[in-house]
Amino acid sequence: MRETPSIQRLTIAFGRSMHCLSADPANSHYTARIHPALTSFAGELCGTLARLVAYIMTLALPALGFIALWEQLPDATAMEPSGKAAWSLAERSSRAFAVSQFNLHDKTETYEIFRHPEGGRKDLFQWSGADKKPVAELEVYRPGSELNHLGPAIAEIAGRMDPDSLRELEAAGVVDSKFGTVTLLRLVGGADTRACLGFVKRVDEPYVRISGWSCQGDNLPARRASISCMLNRLTLLGAGNDPKLAELFARAELRRRDCTASAMPALSADWLTGTDNPQLRGAF
Repeated sequence: MRETPSIQRLTIAFGRSMHCLSADPANSHYTARIHPALTSFAGELCGTLARLVAYIMTLALPALGFIALWEQLPDATAMEPSGKAAWSLAERSSRAFAVSQFNLHDKTETYEIFRHPEGGRKDLFQWSGADKKPVAELEVYRPGSELNHLGPAIAEIAGRMDPDSLRELEAAGVVDSKFGTVTLLRLVGGADTRACLGFVKRVDEPYVRISGWSCQGDNLPARRASISCMLNRLTLLGAGNDPKLAELFARAELRRRDCTASAMPALSADWLTGTDNPQLRGAF
C-alpha cells in the first residue's frame, strides 16, 4: 500500500520519537554485544508501530469530527423557530374558562387545551352543528416565550375560518364587548351578508389574545350579535397563579352589557370601521 504524504510525515515524526528503543552506538557500551539481526528487528518494529499509529490517527480524525458535529445537532435543532407542530394537547390540564348561556345551546361544544414547551397555553372552544360541521370557535391564548416565533394572528384566524382556502382577511367593522372594542374580520371577497365573521381582541396587561370566528346567524347583524354575546358570556373558572388574569375578568364583568346592546356599532366606529363599508381597509 502506498503511503500518503500525511501518513509519511506522521511516520517520520513518530519514528523519531521511538528512536529511544534502539541502542545508540555512540553512547552505549552494550552496542557490541547486540546481534545485528536484533538491531534490525527493533528498527523494523519501531517503524511498523509508527505507521500503525499514523493510520489509526488518520482514521480517527474524521470520526472525531463526526462526533463533534453530532453533539452540536441538538443545539441547532433547539434554535429553530417553534412552529405549529410544537403545540400539544394537554389532556390533564384543568378547564380555565366557560361560555355560559350562549345562543349556541343547540350545538355540540368541545373544549381543548393546548400547551407549548416555551410556556404558552391556548384554551379552545368549538361548536358544531348536527352535521358535525364547525359553526363557531373561540380561543383564549396566553403566550409564553414562543410568542416571537409565531406568525400574525390574522393569518391564524384566516386558516381556522377556511382551512381549504388561501384567502386573506379584511376589516369588517368593530363590535363592543365587556373586554372593550373588538375588531371584526371577514375573508376577502366575502361581502355576502351571510359570510362568516372573524374577530380578535388583544389585551396588553396581562397579555391575552381572544380570537375566533362565527357563522351563527342569518345575516351580518345577527352574526355581530353572536360574537358580542359569545365574548360577554366568556367567564373565568380559575386563574391559577395569575392574579392579573383574575383582575382582568373582574373588571370586564363590571362592564358587561346586554348582548343586543353590545352588538350595536361601538361609539368609536367611523365610516372606515362601520359594518357596511369595510372594504376600504383592504386585506390584512
